[in-house]
Amino acid sequence: YTALNTLSLHDALPIYHYMKPNLTKTLLPIAALACGQVNAMVQKHQQRPNIIYIMCDDMGYGDLGCYGQQYILTPNIDRMAKEGMRFTQAYAGAPVSAPSRACFMTGQHSGHTEVRGNKEYWAPSKPIYYGKNRDFSVVGQHPYDPEHVILPEIMKDNGYRTGMFGKWAGGYEGSKSTPDKRGVDDFYGYICQFQAHLYYPNFLNEYSRERGDSAVKRVVMQNNIDYPMFGDQYAQRKDYSADLIHQHALNWLKRQNKEKPFFGIFTYTLPHAELTQPNDSLVAFYKKKFFEDKTWGGQEGSRYNAVEHTHAQFAAMITRLDAYVGEILRTLDEQGLAENTLVIFTSDNGPHEEGGADPTFFNRDGKLRGLKRQCYEGGIRIPFIARWKGRVKEGVTNDLPFAFYDLMPTFCDVAGVRNFPKRYINKKKTIDYFDGISIFPTLMGDEKAQKKHPHLYWEFAETNQIGVRMGDWKLIVIRGVPHLYNLATDLHEDKDVAQEHPELVDQMVKIIYQEHVDNPLFPITMPMERGK
Repeated sequence: YTALNTLSLHDALPIYHYMKPNLTKTLLPIAALACGQVNAMVQKHQQRPNIIYIMCDDMGYGDLGCYGQQYILTPNIDRMAKEGMRFTQAYAGAPVSAPSRACFMTGQHSGHTEVRGNKEYWAPSKPIYYGKNRDFSVVGQHPYDPEHVILPEIMKDNGYRTGMFGKWAGGYEGSKSTPDKRGVDDFYGYICQFQAHLYYPNFLNEYSRERGDSAVKRVVMQNNIDYPMFGDQYAQRKDYSADLIHQHALNWLKRQNKEKPFFGIFTYTLPHAELTQPNDSLVAFYKKKFFEDKTWGGQEGSRYNAVEHTHAQFAAMITRLDAYVGEILRTLDEQGLAENTLVIFTSDNGPHEEGGADPTFFNRDGKLRGLKRQCYEGGIRIPFIARWKGRVKEGVTNDLPFAFYDLMPTFCDVAGVRNFPKRYINKKKTIDYFDGISIFPTLMGDEKAQKKHPHLYWEFAETNQIGVRMGDWKLIVIRGVPHLYNLATDLHEDKDVAQEHPELVDQMVKIIYQEHVDNPLFPITMPMERGK
C-alpha cells in the first residue's frame, strides 16, 4: 500500500502483479475508512445521485480479468466487478465507434439514429501547419441530429453539472453538434475520432462554460509540434493525450461536491490504435512478460505509427486504463461520494486489428465470433460493469440482454427525471424515436419489475450488415442474405440454421422492416421478404 502511494502512477503499476490477491484490501483508502461514519450520516441528506460513465475504445468482451483474460492485469476493474454488477449480455449500439456512441447519446438504435457510421468531414484544401506538421482546418464526424435531445442536454436540464473527457465523435468542428452546443459544461479531448488515432497529437480540443468560453477551441500541444507526426522522431513528442485527458477528467471530478449532482462521461481512447504510450516501467513490465512479440510497419494514411512489441504495448494500454479507473474510484471514496455515485465501465464496440493489434493472441473475443465492424457477437457484445456502493448489490453477475440505447432511460431513472420520454419528444418531427428500456430495476435487484425487449436491433452500412436478437435467436443479414444462429447452443455463431427455420427467419426479417428507417447517408441492403 505504501509503495503504491509513494511511487508515480506509471512506476506503481507493475506492483499490481504481485499484490493482485490482496487488492481489495490494499487499495481502499485509509482516509475513507476514517470518515465512514460521518459520510453515512451525510448520505441521508445528499442531492440526487451522480453518474460517471466510463467508456473505453475497442476493448473486447474478453480483455478484462473479470471476463476471463489471462495475459493482461486489470485489478481495479476486476475489483469494481466484485463491488458491483457484471453483465454478460450487454451490447454496444453498433459495431463501430461513432454510431455506437450515437446510440448511447440519443437513446435510439442504429436503425433510427442519425449517425450510423464513421462518416467524416474534411477540408483538405485549407491545411493548417503546427510546426512543420500539416493538419486540417475542419475535420470530424457526421453530427447528431440537432432536433433530437441527447443525454448531456437532459441531465443539464435537470440540474446536473456535465463534463465530458475523451472522444466526442458526434459532429465536426463548426457543426451544430459539438459539446458546447449539446449540454456539456466542460470538455477536453478529441472532437474528431480520426484525430484520436494519434496519441501524441498536434492539438486537442477544450471548452469550459464556467470559464466563459464561447465555443470549443483547439489547444496546441507545444511539446509535440516540434517533431514530425510520423517516423523515428515521433517518439520525442511528450504530450500523451490519454494521460492529459484522464488528468482533466480527474481534476473535474475532484472539483465536484455534494451541493449539486454531476454527470461525467469519460470516453477514454485506450486501447484503440495506434499502439503507443510513454516508454515507462509499465511497458517494460510487459516487454519482459511476452518473450515472443511482434512489430508492425505503420500506416500513415490512417495516422498509425510503426510499433515494436505490439503485444506489450496493447497489454500496457489496458493496464494503464485500469489505473485510470482505480484513480476515479479512489477519488470518489476519498471525497465521500461513492455511495451517491453510479459508476459504469464499458467499451464502445468489439476488439480491433488496427495498428498491429492481435486479438487472436489475447483470446480477446472472449470465445465470441467476430471483431469490430461486424454484427456477430464479438463485434457488439461488450464488457459492462456497474458499481454503486450500498445500492447495486456486490459480486453479482447478470445475464440481462440490453444495448446502449437503454442507458438514456436508465440514467433518467437514476436522476429522477420525470415524464421521460414524453417530456423530450420533439413534436416538430414526424416521429421522434426513443428505443430504450431502463435497466434501473435490474441495477436495484428488482428482477420482477424489469421490462425486457422483445428484440434488439443493429445495422452497420459500412460492412452492409444487420443484426437482430430475439430471445436466444440471432439473425445476421450480410449484403441482404440472412443467417440464423441459436446462441443458446451455438454462442460462436458457427452453424447457420436459416434453412431449417424459415418461419423464424421470416419473423425476424419483418422486425428489420419494422425497425429500419431509411437514411440516404448510410444505405444498407435489406433482406428479401418471402412471397414479395
